[in-house]
Amino acid sequence: MKYLDCVELIVEKEEYAKQGVHKGMQGIIWLEESINGTWDVFFDLRGDHAPIGDIAIKEEDLKLIAKTDVEINERIKAQFDK
Repeated sequence: MKYLDCVELIVEKEEYAKQGVHKGMQGIIWLEESINGTWDVFFDLRGDHAPIGDIAIKEEDLKLIAKTDVEINERIKAQFDK
């Protein structure tokens, strides 16, 4: 993985959920290097919603994707906002 790669979170973990990030959400690698096996990933939302932000995600919890779709993040977020 490298800076600006598009990625998807492939696991549901409490440490990510506490920050509003859930399995299936998509983001962008936000730093040029990994730190201790983690990547800083920026997760965005659409429209007037504030972005979820950037959090450290373990490399093994991510998969590379061709492009991100913030609509997916919106749908997943809505499931957990109930």
